[in-house]
Amino acid sequence: MNDPVNRTMLLVDIEKFSDRDDVEQAFLRRMLYDVVDRTMERAGIDETLRLRADQGDSVMEFIDPNVPVPQVLRSVISELPAQLKAVNRMASRGAQMRLRTVVATGFIALDERGIWVGGDLNHACRLLDADLLRAALRERPGDVALCVSQSVWTGIVRHHHLGIPAEEFHEVTLASKNGPLPAWLLGPVPASGQAAPSPGASGPAPTPVPDASGERPGPAGGTEAGPSGGGSASTSTSAPAAGPAPAAGPAPAAAPAPAAPPPAGVHFTGGAPAFGGSLVMGNQHGVSGGRVDGDVVMGSVGGPPRPGRASDGHAPADATPDEDAPSLDDRQPPATGEAGPR
Repeated sequence: MNDPVNRTMLLVDIEKFSDRDDVEQAFLRRMLYDVVDRTMERAGIDETLRLRADQGDSVMEFIDPNVPVPQVLRSVISELPAQLKAVNRMASRGAQMRLRTVVATGFIALDERGIWVGGDLNHACRLLDADLLRAALRERPGDVALCVSQSVWTGIVRHHHLGIPAEEFHEVTLASKNGPLPAWLLGPVPASGQAAPSPGASGPAPTPVPDASGERPGPAGGTEAGPSGGGSASTSTSAPAAGPAPAAGPAPAAAPAPAAPPPAGVHFTGGAPAFGGSLVMGNQHGVSGGRVDGDVVMGSVGGPPRPGRASDGHAPADATPDEDAPSLDDRQPPATGEAGPR
């Protein structure tokens, strides 16, 4: 095997090549060669500075290190889509072609059978075959999807060379049989792409399941209020356990609803209410001055009748006057200068 040499690698693959019949596949191969050759020529890259490896549905170009990498990358970003569009315009629907492309750098070597080998080449081939790059081409309206290796991003893209839109590249992690591969994708990241998680990353912590009391385990062995608790989290203390908690008894009965307030009115409980002036309610006769002892009946309805009285509060016709009823003399105001009852 020859000594490894440094090369810029351009890998181009036809989408859904195996879905075509033999005639269409032969036509697509000729179209692919034509598109790549015209792209390199328009970029000013002479044929003598390129080595080609045919992979059936894909082509690999190993470009001399004397050719600046930005020159190669600009041709893939702008010239390759233009050449592909010109060819597709003249082809039938069954002969339309869409391409996945990868630009990488590294060392390759030629073995005894004339096959290019090397770890950097294997890395570039896995980028070309990644599901995320396939999804990017499938979900975008254009006919070309481009991915560059980490070394191309670090050495070329991120420096904003003329004709290389660094702001349109997005860092992605591609899944491969050898683990996650970092890369940079031109254009939006596909929603259906399968990006591998970063090494050492862990998934989201499982949500603790509340127990029967509505609490869930806290971060330090304590408890945390469940969704219905509404309280703050609490942690365990160093006090010894007091034995198993007693079983929860039946829930206490709900307190009876408060009774409705009594209707509006005048209510007396004990004592001897006094009224001044005249008070007329219902069939009650006027009361002027003095003091009223015993039951006070207002209106013709309500309350038990006073002994010796009819239900309407009046005395019967044959009834004798009450002995305790105040006389006229008792109701006279006191003479001037004499202390009267207060």
